[in-house]
Amino acid sequence: MPIDITMPALSPTMEEGKLAKWHVKEGDSVSSGDVIAEIETDKATMEVEAVDEGKIGKILVAEGTDNVKVNAVIAVLLQEGEDASAIGSGGAKPAEAPKAEAKTEAPKGDAGTLQYDKGTSTTSTAPVSNSNTGSSAPKAAASSAPAKSEGGRVFASPLAKRLAKEAGIDLASVAGSGPKGRVIKADVEAAKSGKGAAKPAAGAPAAAAAPATGMSKNQVMALFEEGTYEVVPNDGMRKVVAARLTESKQTVPHFYLTLDCKIDALMAAREQINAAAPKSKDGKPGYKLSVNDFVMKAWAIALQRVPAANATWAGDSILYHKRSDVAVAVSVPGGLFTPVVKSADTKTLREISEEVKDLASRAKSKKLAPHEYQGGSSSVSNLGMFGIKHFAAVINPPHGTILAVGAGEERVYPENGQIKIGQFMTVTLSCDHRAVDGALGAELLGVFKGLIENPVMMLA
Repeated sequence: MPIDITMPALSPTMEEGKLAKWHVKEGDSVSSGDVIAEIETDKATMEVEAVDEGKIGKILVAEGTDNVKVNAVIAVLLQEGEDASAIGSGGAKPAEAPKAEAKTEAPKGDAGTLQYDKGTSTTSTAPVSNSNTGSSAPKAAASSAPAKSEGGRVFASPLAKRLAKEAGIDLASVAGSGPKGRVIKADVEAAKSGKGAAKPAAGAPAAAAAPATGMSKNQVMALFEEGTYEVVPNDGMRKVVAARLTESKQTVPHFYLTLDCKIDALMAAREQINAAAPKSKDGKPGYKLSVNDFVMKAWAIALQRVPAANATWAGDSILYHKRSDVAVAVSVPGGLFTPVVKSADTKTLREISEEVKDLASRAKSKKLAPHEYQGGSSSVSNLGMFGIKHFAAVINPPHGTILAVGAGEERVYPENGQIKIGQFMTVTLSCDHRAVDGALGAELLGVFKGLIENPVMMLA
């Protein structure tokens, strides 16, 4: 039976991508492990591998095509003994039995490869935080009634259960279209849109109204004289950044805490450490620590010392993390990445410095694997190098906090009746009030202040 090769989901939030390149052509034979295509998203370029032997019967999406929806059929693989006549219009002929819903597999190291499975629509490798979720397979033949076990339990995929819970939909009222009537993602989305049978879950709040989208493109353009502007379509990265930050501000109850930190001791320690760096033959130092390296280290330790604040909101639960996995905001053309430094509290300043430099370099060339920019419980965003004194950052879900760091500068301050001059920087903590309350956020920021003002305490 011909196998549909579909657009894989590189992450749970991916909705579309670009088919950057085909490594095969129609008629080519492929074996398990052969790279057949490259998929490009806003974050990275990933390879699609064959997991079965066969012959490429038909390529349905041309190389270079953008905005290809996840689970759209991009090619058809013929098995031994089959020829092109087995392919119906638009893809392989339907199987006699409905297709199984897509599985999610853990990533294979940092190889960053995606695979498809025989008899399924796609297999994605994209961990987020501490759980793995994936897109569902295309909708199979609709079931006439919701699937229930003899005990009344509804059969549904984990993703469908999560989506239904978030939308306040009773799964018992949703007609499943998966194998044996199993409720899948497509069924829940149909129920949300009013096209499927669904009713609010008992005691659950009514589904929220559609979020405001603001003015349309035509409405905005109508305000300006034609010819006085240039229209530049948003690329995939900008679309995702806009969607994620809009979601964050609309669904995460932010509150903000601000402190001034005196960094004279930090600047002196940084100067001493950098001065001790070994020099190469051309006089280049072996390392050069930045203020942000100290910030990352201090923030990671603070999260360990106030473990209740090392938290992320997970719907009906809060996840309290044992490690200090801290993301750092990296600006790239057209958007930003947030690569994660794992267990940052256990690493030296030099190790943090080298890792951040490596992650930032590969982020700018889109060479990061998904597990390198997903997960973490908190972020650090530093605009001090641009001279910004103070700002409030938007939380990157599902993180519980993000620390915004301003520029270090000389300021006049009073001490014991005398006027003095010292180096200060302003930091602002944004907290998700569902997971981190005001007093808890204040405690966390206070511990950070103590560490950053007395960097020797990071060794205690």
